[in-house]
Amino acid sequence: MEIWNQLLQGFATAGTPVNLMWAFVGCALGTAVGVLPGIGPATAVAMLLPITAKVDATASMIFFAGIYYGAMYGGSTTSILLNTPGETASMVTAMEGNKMAKSGRAGAALATAAIGSFFAGTIATIVVTLFAPIVAEYAVRLGPPEYFCLMLLAFTTVSAVLGQSTLRGLTALFVGLAAGLIGMDQITGQARYAGNVPELLDGVEIVLVAVGLFAVAEALHAVLFEGKVVESENKMSRVTMSAIDWRRSMPAWLRGTVIGTPFGCIPAGGTEIPTFLSYATEKRLATGANLAEFGGKGAIEGVAGPEAANNATVTAALIPLLTLGIPVSNTTAILLGAFQNYGIQPGPQLFSSSSALVWALIASLYIGNVMLLVLNLPLVGLWVKLLKVPKPQLYAGILIFATVGAYGMRQSAFDLFLLYGIGVLGVVMRRFSFPTAPVVVGMILGPLAEAQLRNAIAIGEGSALIFLQRPMSATLLLIVIAVLLAPRVIKMMSKRATQGLG
Repeated sequence: MEIWNQLLQGFATAGTPVNLMWAFVGCALGTAVGVLPGIGPATAVAMLLPITAKVDATASMIFFAGIYYGAMYGGSTTSILLNTPGETASMVTAMEGNKMAKSGRAGAALATAAIGSFFAGTIATIVVTLFAPIVAEYAVRLGPPEYFCLMLLAFTTVSAVLGQSTLRGLTALFVGLAAGLIGMDQITGQARYAGNVPELLDGVEIVLVAVGLFAVAEALHAVLFEGKVVESENKMSRVTMSAIDWRRSMPAWLRGTVIGTPFGCIPAGGTEIPTFLSYATEKRLATGANLAEFGGKGAIEGVAGPEAANNATVTAALIPLLTLGIPVSNTTAILLGAFQNYGIQPGPQLFSSSSALVWALIASLYIGNVMLLVLNLPLVGLWVKLLKVPKPQLYAGILIFATVGAYGMRQSAFDLFLLYGIGVLGVVMRRFSFPTAPVVVGMILGPLAEAQLRNAIAIGEGSALIFLQRPMSATLLLIVIAVLLAPRVIKMMSKRATQGLG
């Protein structure tokens, strides 16, 4: 009963006119971000992080959450109509959705994507409501050795999974860890790696790193290396579904939700895996004429399942973020930075120390899902018109916004040089396929991991064996080793199997 009382209080907070306004703006902006190819929610949230200096914590977190899951809705619109995924998660939707649009069924594809997103998002939000407090309750019992091993697990999973290779991921992580060491030592108060630059004594601002790596790097990369013209759009049909479409979509939504929700709870590399898994499941289960539509006229299950999996994953990803302080995607890494800007550290204590904020945020997920359904179904035509915004003006606007936001924090010219230096680093990382999320994760969790490591060694009276003597920390270390070695072992086994067949 306590959970429901807290949720009702959350609805009372999230339902105030100001917070409803921020939720609506976030959902609308998120949908627009999802529609525009290449921007993505991580870039949008990073670009808007400076507002945390002016806006109340609850309002801004509701706003960022709206952008976060709104982008997942919007990405399906361009995937279906233009075969241009606004988000990587929408790549699978484009496979069948665009074929449906070409055969005159764009309306049904858009409807199943929007309703499936609503269905999966709502179910996953219920999971967050029921299980996040339980996870937090157990996580409170962890000590410094367990916390350090948990952060080590976050480092390895994010680095190993979010890039094309483990080496590139770990390299990006160490860049972030190095940046996190700049500034005053937490215990001794000594300046570290500041190079006698006064502006660096307080450390590198996470906002600058996030805006530079995502927003500035995205704009510079587009200007320097891209020049894609949007393909001609398919004709819109009425956004409705027939009785047969409903009958075929409902089981797919349910299966997609079941597949996506667990992937959101574990650091498994974002939405790509569950969406592809959902698509493969739907194709395997299809028979007869329905199976023939896959890759031909477009199968509605191929849109319904992946879209549900996508939104379920995105929503469930808030469980590890809120309860353990572990981000499992680019956007949740930036959201972690937004929490820290308010002096709030997501983790087991969050549900007791900032209870009102957490429950208002969870309640806003329910409200936002309804808002997004209303925004997406009737206003599809409006969102498609956003694609007519010329790329030069769009990216110039992003650069101006990022520059003004970064300068507004401390009115420091040094911050601007640092911002564009980080932006150039982001472009180089993109060109050589280095993932950017591990940099942000390393910067945010690095100093926390260092503090927990020092505390753990102190508990062990100078001995590192403390990590092996405690069952939970030893188990986590084994999982870390498994995460690093498992892909190689699987690759070697499949290679041997292939050679054996040859």
